[in-house]
Amino acid sequence: MELNNLKYTKGSRNHKTKTYGRGFGSGIGKTSGKGTKGQKSRKSGKVRLGFEGGQTPLYRKIPKVGFNNYNFKENYEVITLNQIIKLGSEEITKEVLAKKNLISSKDAKVKLIGNAKLSKALVINVDKASEGAAKLVKDAGGEIKYSK
Repeated sequence: MELNNLKYTKGSRNHKTKTYGRGFGSGIGKTSGKGTKGQKSRKSGKVRLGFEGGQTPLYRKIPKVGFNNYNFKENYEVITLNQIIKLGSEEITKEVLAKKNLISSKDAKVKLIGNAKLSKALVINVDKASEGAAKLVKDAGGEIKYSK
């Protein structure tokens, strides 16, 4: 291979860009392919998404649906029975969970969930518990104390 033998691959060159608005003879002169008159033929003829030419757009005609009162939503931090088994203490309180960094603070609301088998009776102090978790704790001879 030598420099005088190199050739461009077919189609890699000569991509002519269309030149708009250069007279009638060019085939795309006068209105430059934009039709005649109207907003879209102007130099700044772009419209935003959902614009309907001044008519009230559909998204404003349709009513808002639903209600969410996020200000008063109660958020619970979730603790599983597996995490409690790993703690190894007889009585589980929010203070114990906070010291082990399982919850953010001792004032946080805690919900107990899980399906792990308990081998010993535990006394667990939480705000809420799932039915399955409460049943497993009671079957093992333990107790759930609800703080409110």
